[in-house]
Amino acid sequence: MAVRAVRGAVQLDRDEAGHMDERVAALLTALMERNGLGGDDLISIWFTATPDLHSDFPAAAARKLGIVDVPLICAQELDIEGAMPRVVRVLAHIESDRPRADLAHVYLGAAATLRKDIAQ
Repeated sequence: MAVRAVRGAVQLDRDEAGHMDERVAALLTALMERNGLGGDDLISIWFTATPDLHSDFPAAAARKLGIVDVPLICAQELDIEGAMPRVVRVLAHIESDRPRADLAHVYLGAAATLRKDIAQ
């Protein structure tokens, strides 16, 4: 079993805790489903949020999904002029037998424009 990393992002419509929970849950669910992952496959998850998001921690949404025994950390994304607003990004470290090229990186909605080269 190899250690792999999968990426993803989602843009929020507004900075509200309930909305963040919904969008981050959708992102994590899609990331896990598209890669055939279960909770035991997760090693750790890094979340970043753009500086305009203040309502909650993205990791709180993961805990509400039942991801409770996996190390999670949140950080602030760089404040780059002209960058897409209200974006939560995820970098999940996983155990998988899949080759790196077969992993599905998940960019939902408008966030798909962030990485057109790898968005599924």
